[in-house]
Formats: sequence, C-alpha cells, structure tokens
Amino acid sequence: MSAVDVTSTRATRLDIAAVQAALAEERLDGWLLYSFRGSNPIATELTAVDQQGGHLATRRWYYFIPSHGEPRALVHAIESRALAHLPGRSALYAGREQLERQLGHLLHGARRIAMEYSPQCAIPYIAQVDAGTVELIRAFGTEVVSSGDLVQRFAAVWDEAAIRSHHEASEKLYRVKDRAFDAIRSRTGSGRVTEFEIQQLMTGWFAAEGLVSDSDPIVAAAENAGDPHYMPTRDRTRAIGRDELVLLDLWAKNDRPGSVFADITWVGYTGHQVPARFAQAFEAIRRGRDAAVDLVQTAARTGREIRGWEVDRAAATVIRDAGYGEQILHRTGHSLGESVHGNGVNMDDYETHDDRRLMPGSGFTIEPGVYFADFGVRTEINVVMGTRDATVTGPLQMEILALGAA
Repeated sequence: MSAVDVTSTRATRLDIAAVQAALAEERLDGWLLYSFRGSNPIATELTAVDQQGGHLATRRWYYFIPSHGEPRALVHAIESRALAHLPGRSALYAGREQLERQLGHLLHGARRIAMEYSPQCAIPYIAQVDAGTVELIRAFGTEVVSSGDLVQRFAAVWDEAAIRSHHEASEKLYRVKDRAFDAIRSRTGSGRVTEFEIQQLMTGWFAAEGLVSDSDPIVAAAENAGDPHYMPTRDRTRAIGRDELVLLDLWAKNDRPGSVFADITWVGYTGHQVPARFAQAFEAIRRGRDAAVDLVQTAARTGREIRGWEVDRAAATVIRDAGYGEQILHRTGHSLGESVHGNGVNMDDYETHDDRRLMPGSGFTIEPGVYFADFGVRTEINVVMGTRDATVTGPLQMEILALGAA
C-alpha cells in the first residue's frame, strides 16, 4: 500500500479527538468524508479541501476518521497532496480497480460508519453522498448511517465569538427594520413609494451597519406578501399604498470572518386600524411561534432531548387548530450559520421529517407563516440553544404594526 506522510498545514473545522469522542458516544466505527469535484459541500467545508491550491480537487477523495487510531485518506495519485493539510496518512490510487482495493483497505475493520447520507433522502440537506458510493461502501460489508448529528456538532455549533456576532447582527437588523417601517410610514403618508425603493434603502443601511448578506431583503406588499419567496427588483415591484399589509424579511451577518447570520421577519399595515382578517391570521402564527419557543425552552431547562420535527409540529398544531392548515406552505424554521441556511437541524415536520437533535450552541429560526392569494403574514425570530436554556435573540412581534401616518 503506497502512502505519503501527511502534515497539518491549514486549519480545518475538524478536531480529531473531539470527533473520535463523538463517534464512541454514537457507537460508530468511524466517519467517512467523501467528495468528487465539490459534490459534498459538508465534507469540503469540514476539511477545507476546496481551498487546496485555490481550486476544487478534480478526483474522488476519501478521509476516514476511525473511532480509535490515526485518520487515513485515499486520494488520486495526480493529487497526492490534496489532503496533506489533514492529520493522518494518505494512500494513493489511479485506476478504478486500485481505487476499490485501496478503499477496502481504508475501511478494514469498520462495521458501522457515518456518511452524509439520509435514509430515503428524508433530510436532503444531509444527503450529499450519491447512492452508488453508498452501495460501494456497503459492498465491503460496512453499514452506512447518517452523519446528521455529527455534522451538527462540527459544522453547526457556534463558539462564543460566533454567538456574540449573532447577537450583534440581530441588534443591527432590528434597527434596520425600524428604519424601514419609519420610511414606509412617512412615504406612504406623503406620496408614492415602491417595495424596491424601501429594499434599496435597507441595503444601504446594511452597509452602514457593517452587515453583509447573500441577498437583498424582502419587501412584500399586499398580494406579494402571499408569496413566501417574493423578491422585488427594479423591474418587478409595486407601489406600497395606504391601508395595505407590508412584510419585511431581512437576514445578514457582520462583515468579518467567522460571523454567523441573524434572520428576522416583521409585518406592518399602512393604515390606522389593522383589518380583523389580517389580525386573526397573525394571532394564529404568533401563538404557534410562542408554542414552539415554549417547547424548546422547556426542553432545554429540563435537559430533555428535542428534535427539529417536534418544534415544527408544536407550531403547526396551533395554526391548524385555528383553521389555517391549508395556508401553511413551509417548515417552521431553519438552521443558521455562516450561511443563512446552516448545516444544523431545521424545525421541520412538513417538507422533511428532521429528527436531528437541537444541539447546545446552535442557532436557528422559528418562522411560522400563513399565505393567501391577496396577503400573507409571517413572524420570524432567532433562537440560540444553550446547555440549560434557549435564548430568543430579539424582540417578539405580538401584533401587526399599524403604520398609519399621524
């Protein structure tokens, strides 16, 4: 078995001792990270392989962390240094027969391992390894299970600096939200204003606050608020008139390495008296949100393990009982991270059945909404899970804001 020594030259997100402790706890023989040309973004993020030489590795690579002993890798002979920054030793392959033979050596003695696999693709965010590769691993007599909770531990749990960055971003988003509603209030009172104009004001305030995002914020009035992913553009926008509902959804993080996102949604009404139809729909999602928060906080305070689908079900049950079940179009919340949709558990028993555990140190949204042809309402907050509590990182909207000009 040809091999090259590996020396650690670049920081990754993998603490091998911590991974091995987690593997022992999960009663796994190892974790096999695999990717081909960036096909597994979780593996490339954890190992930093996508930074090698400033480009993606062009051949299949495997990095196996056993529950005991030294990690070992398998890389193509023309990319012998592809995993040189990781602890352990790398074996080389060139042809397909040699690949299979060396892969068998790599997995020797491993009966049950984790990969980025989800049975029946129940959690597509984790299902990053193709079916053929899973079949190949199983052909060696090795059982493949989901790495979902391992991924959370090493790609979704925040350190103290990240948590501070989230709180900072949250405070800034609330300031931008307040300024946007003030602008809507004053401009609908004095003349014509469009969704796009308010969006661009918010984008400028992001820059002034030192925030960055992957997108401009959502500003959606009247019927456009009934589309959860509506996004105004210069060519597709409408005027915000008097006596109309307006939804703001904004997400961003501090413009510095290691920062994580905050993501909030609030709803206003450009009149003095919010119509009962709007108010009743908002009250249903508000109570659903609060039921989800109560469930998470009670579980954290009592030390009970809680999973993402439970949080979704708590919110959705309240909303359905209020008669709005047909108006639910999406899950209750998503993981937050250095990307606005992180690698952790989602609050989801609707689009998927996410049975991953809520991990201390992770952050996520709770954002129930209901949608109609002529309007939609959503309330979105952020939660940071602690070891014995769960903290909502910002004010809770309790009713639709009446923005009628004085």
